[in-house]
Amino acid sequence: MKKILFLLLFICGTVLQAQEWQPSFSDAVSKAAEEDKPVVLVFSGSDWCAPCIRLKKHIFDSEAFKDYAKEHYVLYNADFPRKKQNQLPEPLMTMNKSLIERYNPKGYFPLVVVLDKNEKVLGETGFVARSTPEKYIATLNKFIK
Repeated sequence: MKKILFLLLFICGTVLQAQEWQPSFSDAVSKAAEEDKPVVLVFSGSDWCAPCIRLKKHIFDSEAFKDYAKEHYVLYNADFPRKKQNQLPEPLMTMNKSLIERYNPKGYFPLVVVLDKNEKVLGETGFVARSTPEKYIATLNKFIK
């Protein structure tokens, strides 16, 4: 019985964590407008870009970032995986390609773009070696007036 309860709690926790990142950019923009929050748009290569993987692991997956982001940001990951088994559905890939043309024309990975609720760019950053979640949050907040 304890094993079943643990498994259910684990699954619920995983689902709740996954809900922090919006499933589409349009969902992110709608939520940002509704909640009057900035959008943190992340361009990543989740299965090939080493700095992207480190940024996710050390910053975005940290409890400090998750807790802060939940209250202050709307998150969207425009991912560009290369491995066949990780490919995104075509409509999502098309959306991500249009986002890269608009917000990341030089194709930098990772690139983190902070947008206001009207999709205006407030600032950009990327992977910062030896950064902490708290320092990264401070960097993002410098863009938000």
